Amino acid sequence: MQQREIVGIIDVGSNSGRVVVFERDTAGHLRTLASSRASLRLVHDVDTRGELTDATMARTMEALRDFKALATGAGARCIVAVATAAMRDAANGPLFTERLRRELGFRMEIISGADEAQYGFTGAVRGLSVASGLLFDVGGGSMEVTRFEGRRRRNDVTLPLGALRASERFLESDPPTRAQVRRLRDHVRQQLTNAGVRRLARGDRLIGTGGTLRNLAKIDRQARRYPIGSLHGYELPSDRLTEIVELLATTKEKRRDRLPGLSAERADSIVGGAVVIQTLAEFVRAPHILVSGQGLREGLALGLLDIPVGSPASLQDASLSSLVARFDGWSSESAARRQSVAATLYRSVERRGLPIVAAAVEQAARVLDIGRSLDVVNRHKHVSDIVLTTELNGFSHRELALLSAIVRRAGDRNADVISIALDGDVSHKVVERAAIILALADEIEARCPRGQPIAVRPDIGRSVTLSIPLLPSWLARNLDKRFERAFGRALIIRQ
Repeated sequence: MQQREIVGIIDVGSNSGRVVVFERDTAGHLRTLASSRASLRLVHDVDTRGELTDATMARTMEALRDFKALATGAGARCIVAVATAAMRDAANGPLFTERLRRELGFRMEIISGADEAQYGFTGAVRGLSVASGLLFDVGGGSMEVTRFEGRRRRNDVTLPLGALRASERFLESDPPTRAQVRRLRDHVRQQLTNAGVRRLARGDRLIGTGGTLRNLAKIDRQARRYPIGSLHGYELPSDRLTEIVELLATTKEKRRDRLPGLSAERADSIVGGAVVIQTLAEFVRAPHILVSGQGLREGLALGLLDIPVGSPASLQDASLSSLVARFDGWSSESAARRQSVAATLYRSVERRGLPIVAAAVEQAARVLDIGRSLDVVNRHKHVSDIVLTTELNGFSHRELALLSAIVRRAGDRNADVISIALDGDVSHKVVERAAIILALADEIEARCPRGQPIAVRPDIGRSVTLSIPLLPSWLARNLDKRFERAFGRALIIRQ
């Protein structure tokens, strides 16, 4: 039996610490096996005393001991620990890391701001379909801003604009006064100007990562009743971010932590971090922020497990391969045959079809069988839900919503279509036609003998005639009628 490649990554940040255990699966996909988080508040000591107190070091030691136990319990043979801004600034940081080595048996490296930006960039951008722009990571003590082009990091800067640091230094009142918020905004603008951060160019995207941004996205997602579970790939519009910042900045801390989506541990630091992020978005003139649910820890794991960054298309393929491998009901032969038939049908009957829809039809044909592991009758609904709740790298949320909608509609012609799957080009009619093609490919594949590829010869005229030599019988009357209503042509299937 092949030995599993599993690593544990411990990240000691300025505000919190986290451990994540990753596995490189057979598809070359980075899969999360376990994770845990602890509030540490290191930056408070550093900013008030210049070094870590005994109480903070004891609290951190306890958290790291638990992190090690969790990583070991999940099967990690290798544990890597890194520390960032607060430990860099603490006078006794190196002494504390030596104590950790003696007492816990693993070495913690205090990484530079440049290394932090590099690992963060690799982890954050890899799983998104983006080419150029700015990536920012707001931690507790600092913010890294990285410019990238062609999915390659060009330059970066580390600024002392972490969420906890900004809140404690500038926002003394509860809630803060407008003057205090204005002073923080002015400070952020000055820092960005001095660092040479420029506005976005045409085609650039503003990408963000870190716990503060994810909490802001959660607040927005809760208010919208958003259908996709993963924050990775979520788009947070700047106008709604401004509304959230105003709400947070005018709410007392004891009531702030009751807001849906906000972690109670961030109630005292969220306003400072939110103001920093909103001011950055305004400064670079970003209409929205694309949220990455990944970052430093994923960047470290990718290097340790020798997983290439890859293109968005290769990441989509690896993500889907990893997903289907988890289900006993999935058949590679059936999936390949269904995918081939679906692609042929789509190219034939949708000659001006959109590439995003063509790709979604083929992907839907590939993953459809995973629903059989749960329930054959309702497999379309199960697959649709799985697509919306599983973190799939390389996909935008619109692509995931479209894939999910096509699968669900293939099984139920009356199923609702998720609004984010639609835009000016992709209408309800487009989704319905794609769903019929998927359903048709599935019915054909199910009736053809195993072990042979399925040849489909379409003839498009006043009717659509499909010649399928391998098909022994066809009696899907309801699908015939559904096809004719959607495409305006009768469907004829013959051997």
